[in-house]
Amino acid sequence: MSASKPEARHAQSTASRRVVVTGLGAITPSGNDVESLWKSVVNGHSAISVLEGEEFADLTVRIGGQVRDFDAEAVLPRALARRLNPVQHWAIAAADQALGQAGIARPEAGATRTEAAAEPDEADDIPWDRSRVAVIAATGSGPVDSMQNATRSLLDGGPRSVPLTLAIHGAPDSAAALLSQRFDFRGPGQGVSATCASGAIGLGEGLRRIRHGYADAVLVVGMEDCLNPVNLASNANMRALAAGFEDDPTHASRPFDKDRNGFVMSQGAAAILLESEDSAAARGASVLAELTGFGAAGDAHHPTNPHPEGRGAASAMIQALADAGLGADDIDHINAHATGTPAGDAAELKAFEAALGETARSIPISATKSSTGHLLGASGVVEAIIAIRTMAEQRLPPTLNLGDPEFAGWNIVAGQARDAGDSINSVLSTSFGFGGHNGAIILRRPH
Repeated sequence: MSASKPEARHAQSTASRRVVVTGLGAITPSGNDVESLWKSVVNGHSAISVLEGEEFADLTVRIGGQVRDFDAEAVLPRALARRLNPVQHWAIAAADQALGQAGIARPEAGATRTEAAAEPDEADDIPWDRSRVAVIAATGSGPVDSMQNATRSLLDGGPRSVPLTLAIHGAPDSAAALLSQRFDFRGPGQGVSATCASGAIGLGEGLRRIRHGYADAVLVVGMEDCLNPVNLASNANMRALAAGFEDDPTHASRPFDKDRNGFVMSQGAAAILLESEDSAAARGASVLAELTGFGAAGDAHHPTNPHPEGRGAASAMIQALADAGLGADDIDHINAHATGTPAGDAAELKAFEAALGETARSIPISATKSSTGHLLGASGVVEAIIAIRTMAEQRLPPTLNLGDPEFAGWNIVAGQARDAGDSINSVLSTSFGFGGHNGAIILRRPH
């Protein structure tokens, strides 16, 4: 492929409003808050273990990243917690954290904002016009366990045994509705589903809503709960999962290594609050990062395999650079999608060369799924949080299990975190998925 830099990369952004990050939240196998997630990843800890539970006993792949020590009733009233799926519990908890960091307190005792105040428009601390706050729930599958459990109930007990709440809480976008009600946000609430690119595309859609004046703030929540026998068996049957690591699960996720043989599925949720720079400045909010660029493209190639030359991935990155008004030389770090599949890792590096030219090989790359596992539709939001913390701490997270690299000449951060001095001002984060979905975002260090 040509190493020349596409002219589109030098186009100037037409953004009319700058978009900043003012809140972060995370419920992941690597920890149940952002600080725990960051420390686990930057210190090179693996969150992958053998899956607990009899339902996994007969599976050919029995490893993954599980959320642990999470108490849903500390976040929600018991009755509501029992009606919801765990993935919705995690999404709500992550959103509470992100909004809390931005100065928006969660309702007392898990009540909705409307229930907590007799005059919600005047009696609480929401700093925006409610009709201009949007919620985006990004997920590959949503509360998939709800549908699977309801199907079992139908087969075992007949139609009367199917929970009536399935129609309300069983859809992929239901977390958006739940969060809108919880905080009385009256702007658009919707789901975004693009398999493993969902989180990045959800952030990109939030960026566009604010940039073009349709919202003043957007809460973006990525969420996934793929650790059930049906999803695990399906992906294992496709030979997409890292197999044969039940005795050594922490070494299963091996991006860019010659011995990689698939990805490791993980569950969890993460949330990022976006708002206009003017809004954040007016209310004195602390700015954690600026979201400056977004691109999305399709491979139009194969249901599961990426285009071998990384065609769609490169296009998404080129769009993101043009959207941000940046060139390849402006990118200081890459948080790669890098799931550890043989075809995916190779195609991603080709995409980097196509989008970034000869500069690509010198940019330090971290593949943090080697630590967290692959949270599918939530991964883009999780990795955006890691990118933001990378800029804040000026520490490059390590890529684990890269004992025998397949690709020579690349600046992959391997083994241990790397001190970046004061050099990381822009991070490119990539997300790709089955079906040829590709998303890329660019985050900038606050001024």
